[in-house]
Amino acid sequence: MSDCCKPIGFFDSGVGGISVLKTAYQLMPCENYIYYGDSKNAPYGEKTEQEIKELSLAAGRFLFGKGVKAIVMACNTATSAAVLMMREKYNIPVISMEPAVKPALEAAKGGRVIVLATPATVTQARYLGLLERLGAGNRVINIGCGGLVELIENGQTDEITVHGYLERKLTFVKDTQIDSVVIGCTHYSFVENEIKSYIDKAYHTDCKVFDGRHGTVKHLRDMLDSLDMRCHQTNAGRIEYHTSGQATDVGTFLKLFDDFDV
Repeated sequence: MSDCCKPIGFFDSGVGGISVLKTAYQLMPCENYIYYGDSKNAPYGEKTEQEIKELSLAAGRFLFGKGVKAIVMACNTATSAAVLMMREKYNIPVISMEPAVKPALEAAKGGRVIVLATPATVTQARYLGLLERLGAGNRVINIGCGGLVELIENGQTDEITVHGYLERKLTFVKDTQIDSVVIGCTHYSFVENEIKSYIDKAYHTDCKVFDGRHGTVKHLRDMLDSLDMRCHQTNAGRIEYHTSGQATDVGTFLKLFDDFDV
């Protein structure tokens, strides 16, 4: 295999990064991919920053050992805690996630922007620095959604369950005008429709939903192009799945990949 057709590595603390992988495959179907889901240690979003750094570096070691040409940190929490360390450690491109706060602010028409992310993401310096650079001020409401990743990992993604969770979590902003919602965790992409339908119903609006996975994948493509690292094979690429958890997790990854509507 030529260097250009080496696989692109993705990792996340479980199933969430499958949403990013599927988006990348839709954009670049001829690339080869390896996905590593650290299901044994999910979720990252309620661990300490040091734990997240150690787990991210371990995932990076696994993918680097598989000979990947680039690593996508398909996890906002891991990005916030460990992207600088990852880039220092590995001499290949390391692509990070970033909540799509900027386009959400630009689209808001006087109302507030809700960012739904893990408790770790909304308190880490990298994310808070992003808000400061954007001058977000009091236009952004950060919601640390403890427990939502676990629901998604357990397949509890029906509308009733997700709406019930959001009802409890968003009670304190029930009288706020909401214009935009930012999906700040790759797991939440799997319940994007349920999130939108709840916000629209509860706040009598037609909110716009912004998900950073699209920008991340376009950045990955542009970086590969700039480094002349795109795979030029004409057949569809291969996808290889690995997990730190149970062997049955791989079957879950495959089903989510097939079912996810980009």
